[in-house]
Amino acid sequence: MYPTPPPAPLRPIRGLGTAAVMMLAADSVVCLISSGIDAQRAVLVDRFLADTNSVPISALETNDVLYALSGLVETVVYVATAVMFLVWLFRARANAETLSPWPHRRATPWLIFGWVVPIVNFWFPKQIVDDIWTSSKPGAIEESGNLATARRSGLVWAWWLAWVLVTIVTRVVSRRYADAEELPEIRDAALFDIVGNVLTIGAAALAVAIVLAITRFQEDRRRAAVWSYAQ
Repeated sequence: MYPTPPPAPLRPIRGLGTAAVMMLAADSVVCLISSGIDAQRAVLVDRFLADTNSVPISALETNDVLYALSGLVETVVYVATAVMFLVWLFRARANAETLSPWPHRRATPWLIFGWVVPIVNFWFPKQIVDDIWTSSKPGAIEESGNLATARRSGLVWAWWLAWVLVTIVTRVVSRRYADAEELPEIRDAALFDIVGNVLTIGAAALAVAIVLAITRFQEDRRRAAVWSYAQ
């Protein structure tokens, strides 16, 4: 007679966590490169405004091409990073549902729609990550009456505030570039874009810390469960 397998075993998540971290790092590198192009753009514009003969037209044209290419690369890498993060998030959520004695506050479709539906996208994703964190962290469930009243992680709070700030700044930058017609406006938009990139890198670093922490929580508990069952 074969032993009965444990119910709903946790699925491996380390590989997905590593992939998500790598994409977040790649997105940060692209932001750094984009910031360099923005800085060059601002310098060229300042030099041109001071003396139109000090900047060759070819230099301005080259910067325009680099800016357009960097924007394309930023978009592609950002989308790939978002997809990889969501794939990891779905796996983390599935494991967290197994670990939690209570239902999570948001249904599974909100793992996607929570990021794009206006208004609720300012708090639904954080609630989803909060519930995954509480369900995954050893001892957190025992300290909580339910997922809604559980103690919140300072790391998750920092990441979410950074993400909201990035979202606002990105919208402002897009509007500035769309409305920029004069050279001083183009320069200011480039400088503002650098600020947005710095904030994006900070938010990505915090996201990496969250991915690593939740992945470690779940992998440790998965190995402990397998070892306990093997005994």
